[in-house]
Amino acid sequence: MADTTGKPFDLRKQTAGKTTLVFFGYTNCPDVCPTTMGDISLAPSKQPKAVKDSVEVVFITTDPERDTPESLGKWLQSFGPNFTGLSGDLDKVRKAALSLGISVEEPKKHHDGTVTSDHGAQVAAFLPADDKAHVVYTAGTTTDDYAHDLPLLAESTR
Repeated sequence: MADTTGKPFDLRKQTAGKTTLVFFGYTNCPDVCPTTMGDISLAPSKQPKAVKDSVEVVFITTDPERDTPESLGKWLQSFGPNFTGLSGDLDKVRKAALSLGISVEEPKKHHDGTVTSDHGAQVAAFLPADDKAHVVYTAGTTTDDYAHDLPLLAESTR
């Protein structure tokens, strides 16, 4: 997959040494994507700099046809500096999501012109010690939940 500048992104190499939260979604999502990203983005504001600097968020679009690198990058800027957007061929996105047990369906075009992309709402937290997801957050996880856990997750990086 590629980042919002169009350059290939190696998740393991480019997030090395950081706790990495991975979420699959799309920028035109009417519900879970913006609220989940908002909850994640507010959590670091309650943390010391060392914790803020040790966390990376990777958002992988499930609607690569409409989420261009430019639009994805612009959308993610509103959430914070530690947010990276990735896009790629939908089959690759689906394969990556499935490897984490997350479903991603083909985007559906509706009669009114809207497009929805059904996808799992889980956020996987990878720890740098072994590059494995040790925590999976579900829809409804609050800012306070993330804020509580970030120092614990970051602790594994030191």
